[in-house]
Amino acid sequence: MTATPAAPARISATVSLRGVVKRFPGLTALDGVSLDLAPGEFVALLGPSGCGKTTALRVLAGLEAADEGSILIDGDDVIGTPTNKRDIGMVFQSYSLFPHLTTIENVEFGLRMRRVPAADRRSRAAEALELVGLDHHAGRYAHQLSGGQQQRVALARALVTRPRVLLLDEPLSALDAKVRVQLRDEIRRIQTELGITTLFVTHDQEEALAVADRVAVMRDGRIEQIGSPEELYARPASAFVADFVGLSNRMPGCVVDDVVLIAGQPLPLLDPDSASGDVHALVRPEDVELVDAHEAGAHAGRVLTTSFLGAFRRTRILLDGGAEIIVQHAAGAACHPGDRVHVRLTGRPVAVAPR
Repeated sequence: MTATPAAPARISATVSLRGVVKRFPGLTALDGVSLDLAPGEFVALLGPSGCGKTTALRVLAGLEAADEGSILIDGDDVIGTPTNKRDIGMVFQSYSLFPHLTTIENVEFGLRMRRVPAADRRSRAAEALELVGLDHHAGRYAHQLSGGQQQRVALARALVTRPRVLLLDEPLSALDAKVRVQLRDEIRRIQTELGITTLFVTHDQEEALAVADRVAVMRDGRIEQIGSPEELYARPASAFVADFVGLSNRMPGCVVDDVVLIAGQPLPLLDPDSASGDVHALVRPEDVELVDAHEAGAHAGRVLTTSFLGAFRRTRILLDGGAEIIVQHAAGAACHPGDRVHVRLTGRPVAVAPR
């Protein structure tokens, strides 16, 4: 979809959360969270339900009060600043459109609350709708729009005030798979065009890896690791990150002299100090390959299931030693449940977890 950009956003802000703590009765939802966003950066908060990611977003927005720590926007601590004074746009999981207002009236709403003159209000709302590709639907009501279109309206409404910071709270989770992919790419395009500092909350690792400049993986109210998608996938700092970001096989092994032995094969460790003795090695499916029986290091097994995923296949194999392993391989290398096959580890470094 091609759209003419709306008027540029205001200069994007730096955002810093420093030692933020948020407690609820019987629960510490945020346990000293620190996070910095550079101007125009797109950062995703990724983690399982209950890890604190949405609470972090709501504290930044001012919808929840922090118990400790500071929140800086362009160097100013906004802990005591009400939500409507923080210059933040927010898009929620639910579309929250007013059913009695047209599309353009929904987009105008924030400007109306700011007492922007009617002509300027209508012009800016039209630009925002054009940015999200809905300029031809300005007169429709929410019930006349698809779920994806309603979420585009919500995005336009958040952007029309030209905020310095955009917050997205799982905005795609209510959409079907194809629309979700289309809209996530649109959000990234728009964010790049406007250069707006953005924090995006999701539990979907594919979404986070696909759109973010950096991803912060959260666990139990803390940030476990933050880095580029490539860094998190290739060099996870913990077994939790390796398990949560991407798919991993858990294979029994033993750490000896800074390598992990898996079925007699030594593999280098991503972090030699991470564990010792008996461990589970976390091996990516693409780091296992199908080979001929006579090749060195080959392990025999039987195919349990195989899934065609377009450009590649994922095949689950029960090795003769009793372990199950998933192999990601070329789509043309077809195999069927019950087939006898042989696999080999490629030898790439792995993360490990105590066993």
